Amino acid sequence: MSFELKVKTFIEEEQLLQQGDHLLIAVSGGVDSMALLHYFVQTQEQWNIQVEAVHVDHMLRGQASAEDRAFVQKYCDDNGVSLHATEIPVPTIMAQENGNTQLICRRERYRYFKEILGKINANKLVTAHHADDQLESVLMALTKNATMNSMQGIRPQRLFEGKSLIRPFLTVTKSEIREYLLRKGLDYREDASNSKDTYVRNRFRHHVVPLLEAENPRVTEQITHFTKHLQVDDAFLMSLAQDVFSQTVIRSNENTYSLEIEAFQLIPLALQRRLILILLNYLYKDSNTIQSFALLTSILKLCDTTAGYAEIHLPEDFLAVRRYGKLTIQKNKPLEDQTSPEKQIISIANGWTTLINGERLCVVNLHDLSSELLTDTAQLFYFNASKLHLPLYIRARKDGDKMLLKGMDQPKRLSRLFIDEKIPLNERNSWPLLISQTDEVVAVIGVRMGIFFSTTPQPNDDTVLIVD
Repeated sequence: MSFELKVKTFIEEEQLLQQGDHLLIAVSGGVDSMALLHYFVQTQEQWNIQVEAVHVDHMLRGQASAEDRAFVQKYCDDNGVSLHATEIPVPTIMAQENGNTQLICRRERYRYFKEILGKINANKLVTAHHADDQLESVLMALTKNATMNSMQGIRPQRLFEGKSLIRPFLTVTKSEIREYLLRKGLDYREDASNSKDTYVRNRFRHHVVPLLEAENPRVTEQITHFTKHLQVDDAFLMSLAQDVFSQTVIRSNENTYSLEIEAFQLIPLALQRRLILILLNYLYKDSNTIQSFALLTSILKLCDTTAGYAEIHLPEDFLAVRRYGKLTIQKNKPLEDQTSPEKQIISIANGWTTLINGERLCVVNLHDLSSELLTDTAQLFYFNASKLHLPLYIRARKDGDKMLLKGMDQPKRLSRLFIDEKIPLNERNSWPLLISQTDEVVAVIGVRMGIFFSTTPQPNDDTVLIVD
């Protein structure tokens, strides 16, 4: 099968093009991108598409980078293609950020692509990723971050800033691309950095891939089939996972998700993993974070049991918490940003008072207690009003707070009580405390009641605290 027919068949199978598409082709000047641009220049009438090109000079190779741009510009001028080009001072950005060169180049390059897509109203960005790139990507994922997502390699198309990014050359090898370009009598620019082992991809390209090709010259083709099968299978499982996700995961707001762990455990493990991936896609934009094997595993481990309290800190200040058989993932507000509730009075004349944690309190005389005040979830705590110095108040904790508990000779520090009861660190400063008129802590609402309260009425008790 000829190079042109092979690419055409792949485009049709993957439905990468439609009549009237407006393509923006990323062109560096290297063999892959020049072949890509020339292919679409030659076939644009056949596909009934419009073609424009975009080039970025990262300013990393001095005069050679400028010559790359001039080379691409000449080809575009000779073939009637509009070229959008810019210089991005990557060395300056690197000095400011002290970051990874390749990541910065990619970020800035795609930022410019996005800008031009919007400017010319093109609907598809086209890149020259090919079958050799696919092989290298799978090998890199296998040695670094072997999640089901990363092992699927590079996809033929994906969403990009509300448009599409397509890769029509994923079915052909580097050698086929070079043969095609030479057959057409066209030149290309060679980036000297491609021959260095500085970058991980280059080390795989120069040392690992040749060993595999010596064992099987068709290894690139085998990897192409492998990733295609994985992608098809995963698409089916992800569609199932999406349905289960909508039935299992509750979204309170854009930064808060929760699920019942017992229900989650009944789901097959293959779908459990994908539920977490869907969740990570909602939380994060960075693909490296979403595809992190360690992150996926740590969240799954939280769901191994419904017992006890546990939490893990996630990237970008998210917190995953297991508590009372439920997993909750939410933004973790720093303690200094939390606001304590204002002091609230709880008296017989007040009726019901709703607290910051959603619980309601009501204080009534024992002889006024009636069924109208009670619900299925209401808890009753009896006490003698003369011993508590009414009225009672609600406030947040202060340094040094203590509470006297039944069976103890000395008051217990609330800081220790919160630890023993496994109250989340980020909730302790705002947890509602019940205090007497003398500022003595007499109950930690929803956690422990102090020595003054009983669950059954004692001979001298004359008042009831209802917690619902």
